[in-house]
Amino acid sequence: MIPQAIYIKLSFADFISKCFFVIIVKLPKNARVVELVDTLALGASAFGRGGSSPLSRTILSNDPLGHFLVILISMQHDEHIIGVGPHPKPWPQGDHYDPELLQNGDTRNVLDVYRYWTVGAIKKDLDSRRIELHVAIENWQHDLNIGTIVRTANAFNVGVVHVIGKRHWNRRGAMVTDRYMEIIHHETVKDFVNQMKSQERAVVAVDIIPGAVEISKTSLPDKAVLVFGGEGPGLSRELLDNASTIVKIEQFGSTRSVNVGVAAGIAMYIWLQQHVLTR
Repeated sequence: MIPQAIYIKLSFADFISKCFFVIIVKLPKNARVVELVDTLALGASAFGRGGSSPLSRTILSNDPLGHFLVILISMQHDEHIIGVGPHPKPWPQGDHYDPELLQNGDTRNVLDVYRYWTVGAIKKDLDSRRIELHVAIENWQHDLNIGTIVRTANAFNVGVVHVIGKRHWNRRGAMVTDRYMEIIHHETVKDFVNQMKSQERAVVAVDIIPGAVEISKTSLPDKAVLVFGGEGPGLSRELLDNASTIVKIEQFGSTRSVNVGVAAGIAMYIWLQQHVLTR
């Protein structure tokens, strides 16, 4: 049985720069200290990259009565530099290059082919070959998952991302990928539905509710917009009533649903399998 443990959290900056944290453990009666340290260190390895980071474990103090143990767990990571440094001269020519990035380096989250390119040039290149699929998200609660969905949409080069409800959405998970996307805001579900009708685009709601059809057995329309709700409440009744199809992702475990950011990635990839990857 693992003893009760209290984690003393450092600031995020300290954790990243010093790569350690402290654990104060209340020992059970007749606890074997060596096994305890190894158990805690094994659990802490989950914080490492890929679970393979080497760990150094040091017992700082053990009080005379043997009731408490203080452990310092240090995690060492290999240095990994993301991006490229300043470009050696002579610099490459072309309007798509950003002089500031050529001068100072490019550490953005972009493919190597886009290194040193301006944001506008990258977006223009993506616009020239976007897929037909659109994605929509209901934003009534400032859901943290919206950024994740936008980032996935960027990875698959989705045509448009629609945000329904609040104009401001949590961009943290997007990792700045929204700069390269076309994002359209709709104040209401009615506004969104009317625009989709004018484009003759099928509204496909993705939600695990009674009556939804299994997505693996559904032929998704080529000209579709996959719509996702907030984490927890799912899609609104108004949106579901206006969807041409409601699909669900099959599950085999005990949880009621998968995270909406995960669900969006799965649904987008299934559309890609049907319309892009099989061509």
